[in-house]
Amino acid sequence: MGLAAAVLAGAPAPARGQSCTAHAVAAATYRSAIDRARALVRDSMAAGRIPGLAIAVAIDGHIVWSEGFGLADVENAVPVSPCTRFRVGSVSKPLTAAAVAQLAEVGRLDLDAPVQRYVPSFPTRRWPITPRELAGHLAGIRHYQDDEFLNMRHYDNVVAGLAIFAHDSLLFEPGTRFSYSSYGYNLLSAVVEGASGESFLLYMRRHVFEPLGLQSVVPELPDSIIEHRAHFYVHDSTGALRNAPYVDNSYKWAGGGFLSDAEDLARFGSALLRPGFLGERGLELLFTSQHTRDGQATGYGMGWFVDRDAGRLVVHHGGSSVGGNAHLALYPDAHLVIAALTNTESRFVGSGTIVRQIAHLFLQ
Repeated sequence: MGLAAAVLAGAPAPARGQSCTAHAVAAATYRSAIDRARALVRDSMAAGRIPGLAIAVAIDGHIVWSEGFGLADVENAVPVSPCTRFRVGSVSKPLTAAAVAQLAEVGRLDLDAPVQRYVPSFPTRRWPITPRELAGHLAGIRHYQDDEFLNMRHYDNVVAGLAIFAHDSLLFEPGTRFSYSSYGYNLLSAVVEGASGESFLLYMRRHVFEPLGLQSVVPELPDSIIEHRAHFYVHDSTGALRNAPYVDNSYKWAGGGFLSDAEDLARFGSALLRPGFLGERGLELLFTSQHTRDGQATGYGMGWFVDRDAGRLVVHHGGSSVGGNAHLALYPDAHLVIAALTNTESRFVGSGTIVRQIAHLFLQ
């Protein structure tokens, strides 16, 4: 089944406003898969020295398994629960891309217009940059450099954060190469503001998170009390667990600054398995690979990698953050969505290895 057909034949979106305390109702059909997945997670956590991890699996728009493992706070022995909020890192990009597709569908955003139409303050370049190129990592905007990933400065708004890279040269002529860039999504969030007339965070809350009942998804504000926020950890050169360094993610909400629990990521993915929250055009924008100017497929649509896993279509995104990794994957033809989140660095989670292994258990 092709991508468009698989997406449009998908399952209904889950009910809105569902609390994380009313999580998975595991049908007997999935008991064997859940038992094997649980053992896999525990073994993997031990091997990877992962303090805490949460998994949520949704099928046909219903969460069939949701479970926390290990500790959300090691020092205080607080266990991970389905309510635990983790840093999702670059899984923020699919959330942002949904807003972009939404604005494009209603005609408020021209994906092929120069970004200065929506962000007049952004310096012009030798070549124009478009929102479509930003969303597909084709714009030539650079990625993080040096210690920028450990940013401690607070930015009051997304336009202020553009100063980090606004005057840097493009890496290449837009459209000619794929080059992953979280800063491209910073600029895209400013485009959302210009197209919608609302601040980026307000738009996301009012038009994406609240309509889908994503109660746990919030920007991570260092000075705010955020219920169920995990504590975050890194490993030092000896492999010992340490508290993650302080960071302020206000410079990159759109590309890597949100918190979520695993269930809400699974609900979000389920809402994209058929037209509803987005129409057919919006889903095609998200899940159709873009191409370079010479016709080469990039394997990335808007906010999603487009791939195959054991012959099955899968659209997915991983995320790395300071003290966290995440992965969200959609198997449209099976109506299957899996989210995994952890509170330390773990390529096993961020690369999607654990998600693929769990998917294979549920697809058997």
